[in-house]
Amino acid sequence: MMRQYELVERVQKYKPDANEALLNKAYVYAMQKHGKQKRASGDPYISHPLEVAAILTDMHLDESTIAVALLHDTIEDTTATRAEIDELFGEDIGRLVEGLTKLKRLDLVSKKAKQAENLRKLLLAISDDVRVLLVKLADRLHNMRTLEHMSQEKRARISEETMDIYAPLAGRMGMQDMREELEDLSFRYMNPEAYETVTNRLSELSARNENLITKIEDELRDLLVANGLLNAWVKGRQKKPYSVFRKMQSKSLSFEQLSDVYGFRIIVDDIPACYRALGIVHTRWRVVPGRFKDYISTPKQNDYRSIHTTIVGPSRQRIELQIRTKRMHDIAEYGIAAHSLYKDGENGEGGELLSKESNAYSWLRHTIEALSEGDSPEEFLEHTKLELFQDQVFCFTPKGKLIALPRGATPIDFAYAVHTNIGDTTVGAKINGRIMPLVTRLNNGDEVEIIRSGVQVPPAAWEEIVVTGKARAAIRRATRMAIRKQYAGLGHRILERTFERAGKTFSRDILKPALFRLGQKDVEDAIASVGRGEMSSLDVLKAVFPDYKDERTTIKPAADQGWFNMQSATGMIFRLPGQERTAKEATEAAKAEGMDPLPIRGLSGNVEVRFSPAGAVPGDRIVGIMEEGHGITIYPIQASALQKFDDQPERWIDVRWDLDEANKSRFGARIAINALNEPGTLATVAQVIARLDINIRMMTMGRVATDFSELSFELEVWDLRQLNQLLSQLKDLDCVSTVKRVYD
Repeated sequence: MMRQYELVERVQKYKPDANEALLNKAYVYAMQKHGKQKRASGDPYISHPLEVAAILTDMHLDESTIAVALLHDTIEDTTATRAEIDELFGEDIGRLVEGLTKLKRLDLVSKKAKQAENLRKLLLAISDDVRVLLVKLADRLHNMRTLEHMSQEKRARISEETMDIYAPLAGRMGMQDMREELEDLSFRYMNPEAYETVTNRLSELSARNENLITKIEDELRDLLVANGLLNAWVKGRQKKPYSVFRKMQSKSLSFEQLSDVYGFRIIVDDIPACYRALGIVHTRWRVVPGRFKDYISTPKQNDYRSIHTTIVGPSRQRIELQIRTKRMHDIAEYGIAAHSLYKDGENGEGGELLSKESNAYSWLRHTIEALSEGDSPEEFLEHTKLELFQDQVFCFTPKGKLIALPRGATPIDFAYAVHTNIGDTTVGAKINGRIMPLVTRLNNGDEVEIIRSGVQVPPAAWEEIVVTGKARAAIRRATRMAIRKQYAGLGHRILERTFERAGKTFSRDILKPALFRLGQKDVEDAIASVGRGEMSSLDVLKAVFPDYKDERTTIKPAADQGWFNMQSATGMIFRLPGQERTAKEATEAAKAEGMDPLPIRGLSGNVEVRFSPAGAVPGDRIVGIMEEGHGITIYPIQASALQKFDDQPERWIDVRWDLDEANKSRFGARIAINALNEPGTLATVAQVIARLDINIRMMTMGRVATDFSELSFELEVWDLRQLNQLLSQLKDLDCVSTVKRVYD
């Protein structure tokens, strides 16, 4: 276990003027509070905060953060209080320790909604002060290093959480070394067999090539020094087990097929020297095509900068090279923690001005903005995980602005990355000057010009095309707003009629005082709730006029109508006058009139043939199913009932329609309508059906809400074109909320 003086010495190495008294005070306080507590390994509990603090000294963090690491478990696991820590160490340290205490209670491996809410709390906490994140990651790293002392169940749960959340979060913050170690440790416990196999193969490879890395290091260094880069530093290493396993999985390769297991870093003095080193190496050894990336001119969003190339190097071994400066190397190793090593405004290599805030931390703040967009916890979780895991491509606007996007992004993602309003009004895109489909996947270096229209509303189907969380969230919001607008229009008409029948006048302003009683945030939400059938118009009327009494009576059917009014009792079955024929009677009538009732090709013999309950009409793609005791049943291909025959291909029969103008019959189809529950609605619907020369075989009605009824019609139509025409005209009726064809 590390000693107190060792920790202080580690801090003083990089910060000679560190507040030694603060560190000693924090150590003594933590030691006293944890007392005789033990960890699962049997070690004194104080060993854990000491090791967490030691991890942070590797990142050269200030003494206040080191003190927080020493104290981070005191409120949670001892008698220490926030007030006591504030008094002894100051409010800043007390706030950080309390923030870490709250995070410790989060369970990120749980039901999806709970996991999402806990991730939201995690990101909110670390967005207030990045030091919370650094201590939390160091805490997780030490816990993973000592995970073998936990039960198997806990090892699996904690490893899953680390792989899903903490490792990618470390990577997103630019802390690549920490990410790799977290991934390897998680991999060890999540998939022990694969871990052991890959580790053994890497050990065998290392034994066979015992001096290879040293040989390549020497040859690279000698080459660079001979060409004037006297201070060049070269370091090689074998890739980590999880990195190797992930590559084998993603590219479906065996271990023997991997050709770039070794990676080398070249560290030089400044940016011009990076490009000189690149030229020297490429001149000496052959380059592997397609394996060059320049992250110096186009840095990653987590501030990572380096030149990547792959060469067929010494000993004809394929090796990956990363060429960078010392400052770039610090940021690549320690991410946002490395920014503490450089003062704001200090000039970097090549006269480049350092940014005032880490881009990685800016991403974190941008992610937190999604909290205010009203997304559900599940949507937030999906959004955040997408942002954590995606690799990147870099594209440009016509004016040269660089836009970083996840790999696989489309012009729609690009438009939303520029601005939400641009995404919402996108109708087309030019990629490198050519008009291309909006589903086109963007590549590095593409110039994208967005074509817009002021009347465009983003289609809901775009959600399946885009890959960025921002675009998905914006499309969902726009879709919700468009749907709400439609329902608000319908709700407004319902409320106008309800208020009119009560002798009142409806207006939006009259609803404002009643919003609290209705449990709604604003007037539009209240009106849309009525349109969706979630709230009764009568309830709204009573909320606005509490003294109003409902004196409506059920209207009885007129003797000469042949159908009941929409306000009659629910659940009735209707048969319109003169239309009581069953399907069998209709078939017999068709035969008597000399028409073929089943004009279908692919049938032979005297097998009994019938239609499924939902029917099928000419124009539908159809299939025949052999059913025991029933012969052949004809289904439309959309019928969900076909799923039960998926594993019985021998029962499927290829059939198709065989119709001409001289040989035509009506065929059965079913539709369902959600309509306003008011006088005249059924008559309006029936008139549309009659005008199109469609026969109503049977109808049922059931009330689904105070203001809505569900109408189910069994119809006889000539073909699919006629049926689609009916559905289109019914959708245009003011009294109809929704209409759809029923296949089962």
